[in-house]
Amino acid sequence: MAASSGLVLVTGASGFIASHIVKLLQSQGHKVRGTVRSLANEDKVKPLYSLCSDAKHKLELVEANLNSLESWDAAVKDCEYVIHVASPFPSTSPQDENEIIRPAVEGTTNVFKACAKAKSVKRIVLTSSCAAIAWEQCPGYNERVRTEKDWSDTTKIDAYSKSKTLAERAAWDFIKELPAEEKIELAVINPAFVMGPVLHGSTGTSQEVVKRLLEKAMPAIPKINFPVVDVRDVAIAHVKAMTLPEAAGNRHILATDNMYFSDMAHVLKKEFEPQGYNIPTMVAPYFVLWLSSIFDKTVKMILPQIGLVYKFDNSRMKNVLGIVPHTTTDTLVDMAYTMIERGFVFKTKKYRGPPEQKQG
Repeated sequence: MAASSGLVLVTGASGFIASHIVKLLQSQGHKVRGTVRSLANEDKVKPLYSLCSDAKHKLELVEANLNSLESWDAAVKDCEYVIHVASPFPSTSPQDENEIIRPAVEGTTNVFKACAKAKSVKRIVLTSSCAAIAWEQCPGYNERVRTEKDWSDTTKIDAYSKSKTLAERAAWDFIKELPAEEKIELAVINPAFVMGPVLHGSTGTSQEVVKRLLEKAMPAIPKINFPVVDVRDVAIAHVKAMTLPEAAGNRHILATDNMYFSDMAHVLKKEFEPQGYNIPTMVAPYFVLWLSSIFDKTVKMILPQIGLVYKFDNSRMKNVLGIVPHTTTDTLVDMAYTMIERGFVFKTKKYRGPPEQKQG
């Protein structure tokens, strides 16, 4: 795809998804500006400048905070496209759901207000989630395949899912209420559980799953099912949705396939057990997980997911965005190798490194 002459803003540039988007945009010749919470945080900022070694334009980074409307005016200035990825993602259940709901909703509103004020923004691509489509934590709500027409019931979902649902609704409402002469196009990306290669020091929930399996941080694994998508495909979807006419005014589910924790464990076991990693494959009974949840906040957060299977229609991902998804095996294995190579997971004495074609 030919590069636009306009400036693209990527919010939360140091994040897992956003860093892949920045890299892809730069590789295509786009001018990219990214936001970070603090330019003084070298651990997060410095790696961003080397994401694309042959970039036509140097990456520009600016500070912006989701809760500060003023900070977004400068960030959005002169931008033609805005890809809004930044949003709070907890590793444990918050004591007060507003700890993540408020910054997610207010942050989205602040970014959109700045876009409207700038007068230069043609389209916004919003990173939402499949959690905004269907993530009810009760039997009966996950029995059918969900499409982009579906919305999660906010009375039956966890705090994170509620934050993504309310933030996306706020985005659509904002765009709808803009005067005709100020109209901005909106395309929404709704990814499932995002996994895949880690580009730098940014970690998140999906990395924690792989880390626990590789390091056998749990003797047995929960019977939990996730719809999975590769972060590289998520990045492609955002960049395509930025200019594709058919993407404007629509939501786009990104989900490759469903996997149980045990499926993930067996994939990793096949690749990494010969390299000295002892990966658990025994499924833990519910009562064991319930006991563990008393002491482990991460287990407590995932406990309501046991026994639920969420299925999503990925037709728009394939037919509109034209994405041929990575296999879930490649997604998991590539993710694990990058985590080991970057020091998130220890190297065993038998560790041989990624196959030559996986390197780089």
